[in-house]
Amino acid sequence: MSQSNPSNGNVPVSEVYWSLVAKADKKFSKIRDLPYYERNRYDTYFYKVFKVYTQLWKFQQENRHKLVEAGLKRWEIGDIASRIGQLYFGQYMRTSEASYLSESYIFYEAVLTREYFKDGLLQDLNLANKQLRFFARFLTVCLVLNRREMVYQLVNQLKLLVADCKRTFQDTDFKEWKLVIQEITKFLKADTAFMNIRPLRYSLTLDLHPDSLPPVANVKRKLKLGDAILCSYHPNEVKFSELTLDNFRMLQCLEWEPSGSFYKSSAIAPTVTGTSGQNGGLSGSSRINYSQEISDPTLPPNPRKAVLYRPFITHFLAVLATVCEELPPDGVLLLYISAPEYVGNSVQPNTMHSNAASTSPSSSACDDITTSSEENIPNCPGYHSGGVNLGVKGNGGLNLIYPCDFLPFTRKPLFLVIDSGNSHTFEALNREVKGEPVAMLLSPSSSNGAVDPRQPSGSLFTNFLTTPLQAFLALLGFSGSDIQMDKLNEAEKNICLSLNLWGETLASSDKLHPVWAQVLGDPFIFCRAVLALYAPTFNKKEYLPKCSPALPDCVLPMTPSSYAAVGQIANLFGAATMFNLSEGLMSPDE
Repeated sequence: MSQSNPSNGNVPVSEVYWSLVAKADKKFSKIRDLPYYERNRYDTYFYKVFKVYTQLWKFQQENRHKLVEAGLKRWEIGDIASRIGQLYFGQYMRTSEASYLSESYIFYEAVLTREYFKDGLLQDLNLANKQLRFFARFLTVCLVLNRREMVYQLVNQLKLLVADCKRTFQDTDFKEWKLVIQEITKFLKADTAFMNIRPLRYSLTLDLHPDSLPPVANVKRKLKLGDAILCSYHPNEVKFSELTLDNFRMLQCLEWEPSGSFYKSSAIAPTVTGTSGQNGGLSGSSRINYSQEISDPTLPPNPRKAVLYRPFITHFLAVLATVCEELPPDGVLLLYISAPEYVGNSVQPNTMHSNAASTSPSSSACDDITTSSEENIPNCPGYHSGGVNLGVKGNGGLNLIYPCDFLPFTRKPLFLVIDSGNSHTFEALNREVKGEPVAMLLSPSSSNGAVDPRQPSGSLFTNFLTTPLQAFLALLGFSGSDIQMDKLNEAEKNICLSLNLWGETLASSDKLHPVWAQVLGDPFIFCRAVLALYAPTFNKKEYLPKCSPALPDCVLPMTPSSYAAVGQIANLFGAATMFNLSEGLMSPDE
């Protein structure tokens, strides 16, 4: 019989524990399904839930022996640790604070190394499913945290467990878990090439500190990237769960790499002592390996991000409206959309698209596009020129997004990145804006011929924006095994120097549009220069990305700096003949 808990009179320890478990379960079930946007609204509730789980975790540690005597199972301890890991990861997704991601890893790693779910695993189907779900969640954390050695370890264990479960529970269908294995295998295959060159995140080891960027003259106000909405969908695209490869790369490149962590040796096996650390975390060498120097107080915070997969237009607009409402006065919102183009008949006022726009949270702010009067429809950019499709076809337009859907939100500073065959239609936004000019990076419009915009490793345009060197090599058909590491490192240095040079050129230009004053050294310039000088796409405007408003002529593809940047890297890999690098060539019309 369990002993009484002194702090609770004569109440047995086991009853106190199960009361805490019930309380924690109730709060966890509420927060688990809350959206990752509306961050300010749920921050207080998160801390209340986390407080209960911290209390529960500490209580079971202090009374472990008594609770085991009362019948506590190891998998029940693992379940608590796993849920704390879920809470940490959910809060990371809401705030983008790297410390939460690190804490999530620590708890998940403790569950793995201590094998909490091992006892009786193949005798209890529910326990087997818990372990499978744990593997899937931990895989996502490891991918985002760039712990590839742990990813491969988890994939191998997942394969073995699924095979064991199929043999043991023959009456149960494990097709969904076979699909999970297929997804992560394809994801790793697509994202493995060149992955060891440098981190996707910005790193002070390789990149300039933001304070060292050249100042731009005559800037009325300084804006900071405060929030980002990342939305991606393509049929049969590479993804794991609902994290597509394109969104994964954008998510990573919008964060700072924890100081030096990319270059730390992965050969040291992590250990966890199991003692309670700060915020209820686990202390020990694992904390030193993965949390040490996790943040640099001199760096700006990571922008908060909402990651969407195949959203309905109503959900997309709700997220956009909420994020815009929470955007600080000095903040700019990055909106990234990667999706196939939609070309169809003009949308009539009584269609689902029109209704979705009129019922959006900010519809009253844009009467000329939400009114049902037919004479106003032609004034809405995109109604007759197509949009992008964020979901499966044939659902009545619930996944279609048009340029006019963004008009109410142009009262706030927007930075739009559209990776789609219909990206050019969004240029019309800057003729209809309600307040702020929209900074736009638009992918090439052609989807056939010389360049395939959808590479096996993801979108070529997105790849250029996130990993310029990898995109350059993918365009030429090279793989990581084809090239020596010293050449890759030299090419990476050359690209960084070129980006810095372009940044200084833009900063000193008196023709730089104010909307671009905060975007210096952008890989877009490199992408445009490469595709403009690439022989198969030379003088073909449909293969070139665009930006709006236009950048100054001093960074056009046919300028000496662009020739030098592309030529140096092409020569390094023996690919100079694949580019038109002759002097005096005229650029295609912008």
